[in-house]
Amino acid sequence: MKGILYAIGVGPGAADLLTLRAVDALKKTHVVLTAASPKNDYSLALNAARPHLRPDCELLRLEFPMTREKDVLENAWRLAAEKTLAVLESGRNAAFLTLGDPLVYSTFAYLHRHLKRIAPDAEIETVPGITSFQAACARAGLSLCEGEENVRIVSGINDEAVLERELADADTAVILKAYRNFPAIARALAKLGRAESSLCVSHVEQEKEEIRQGVDAGRKPPYMTLIISKKERSRGHALASRLP
Repeated sequence: MKGILYAIGVGPGAADLLTLRAVDALKKTHVVLTAASPKNDYSLALNAARPHLRPDCELLRLEFPMTREKDVLENAWRLAAEKTLAVLESGRNAAFLTLGDPLVYSTFAYLHRHLKRIAPDAEIETVPGITSFQAACARAGLSLCEGEENVRIVSGINDEAVLERELADADTAVILKAYRNFPAIARALAKLGRAESSLCVSHVEQEKEEIRQGVDAGRKPPYMTLIISKKERSRGHALASRLP
């Protein structure tokens, strides 16, 4: 019998925000696959899941270089898929842990694609997790959307013109991966009159959590930062008194 690969979303980083299904899957897991760059030994996803791991659970590190070179990345994912398949063929269950949800801007998508390429019959179960922007709204007391309002999830790595276009039509915009391109994001929001009212959240549900109202182009935020922006008509009293 071959093992099962569980793709588990552990949520934003707090151990008590894993779902019951995630905890149940971890109880069945023999090997936890941890994705990390060669320069980083720490895994926030693993840290969140650690209280729920079996005592005999093994850890298998999958290294992914921090580069945009397609050939290098493809080779890294191919090796990761081969290592994962070796675990499954040994009859053991494996779990690939991701912050948030495994299917929202997650590295799991690449592993899934390569694993299915070399082992089409591999059994994979995806366990959804709480996303960072859901957690951010809960922490700030912010209603993400109501009634007929739309929500747009935007990649922060787009250029300024694309960002402005994407944000203009969104009642609520969730901007993920905001760190690298923060000044362009701030300028796009300012042009639309949404910079001062936007919510900027870093390290949500983690030790260094920071929730701020307003997006300043001159400020360099932490790596794990997201922005939630609502149109004037959608805003109301959405920003709760819990904001600092």
